[in-house]
Amino acid sequence: MKVSVDPDRCQGHARCWDICPEVFDLDEQGHGTVTLPEVPARLEAKVSDAVANCPERAIVIG
Repeated sequence: MKVSVDPDRCQGHARCWDICPEVFDLDEQGHGTVTLPEVPARLEAKVSDAVANCPERAIVIG
């Protein structure tokens, strides 16, 4: 699984980071970034949970 955050959609709610800090981090403005774009199988469920909880739908899997 590959994951990214659309910087134009992210509003800095930080839910992705709260749910899966192993994959997501926050930049200096508090917007979500990806630190591990190739998600290991053991973290796929947490990333899927982060996707489902992003209010701006800024997280892209693909």
